[in-house]
Amino acid sequence: MLNIGCHLSSSKGYEAMGKAAASIDATTFAFFTRNPRGGKAKAIDPEDVFAFHTFAADHGIQTIVAHAPYTMNLAAAKGETREFGLAALKDDLQRMEYTPGQLYNMHPGSHVKQGVDVGIQLIADALNEALFPAQTTTVLLETMAGKGTEIGRSFQEIRQIIDKVELSDKMGVCLDTCHIWDGGYDIVGGLDGVLQEFDQVIGLDRLKAVHLNDSLNPRGSHKDRHAVIGGGEIGFEALSAVTKHPALRDLPFILETPHDDLRGYGAEIARLKEAFL
Repeated sequence: MLNIGCHLSSSKGYEAMGKAAASIDATTFAFFTRNPRGGKAKAIDPEDVFAFHTFAADHGIQTIVAHAPYTMNLAAAKGETREFGLAALKDDLQRMEYTPGQLYNMHPGSHVKQGVDVGIQLIADALNEALFPAQTTTVLLETMAGKGTEIGRSFQEIRQIIDKVELSDKMGVCLDTCHIWDGGYDIVGGLDGVLQEFDQVIGLDRLKAVHLNDSLNPRGSHKDRHAVIGGGEIGFEALSAVTKHPALRDLPFILETPHDDLRGYGAEIARLKEAFL
């Protein structure tokens, strides 16, 4: 069965997210741990978390994917920006223990003209300070499109970060189809080759989730503009093939496509599930 969902608002808590997911036949979902453009996180209600666990067990929701705020840049040139990012990361990892064994996705960061090597070291330093041996959460580095000074535009850059993390068993990767397409990887004409390269550079055992998005731009554009499934340059057939690939089919797939309400995501989920059979 295709394990697929979308980003949901966390404003009403975990149980509400679970019910929203179930309403569109989703079996996973993603959410921001705090305002994606802001800082402070809403307090977690333990009773709400308990209710969510009960609801999730009854509705087949096993994996959820938290997302760090966009303002978290562990590779920033400004010390105060890095300090905010580290504080948010530490706080988020503690909060994630309310839902043990789940995934926490983050954009690696942007080096802001300091150079890739400097940025990679700063990201690794922050992860080494924030990760702790007892955590049950797997931290995912998201593959990026390479816009501006983004780090993570290649599998090699992701691997370099992981290699510098002391608790590397707590690390994984989230593959974003729009990002790697915009980054130059041909998942339309050569998906097998792209995944083979991923396996050689990073290892498919580290791939824990997929952001399933079409792209408004041609391959190699480095622009990161998402499109609805089948409404962009990647196309429905290629994205459906991603969900059915033997190396990927059992992973959680998260839609980050541009829709105004849940109905759009529900329609995409239904179409992708039908093609998955």
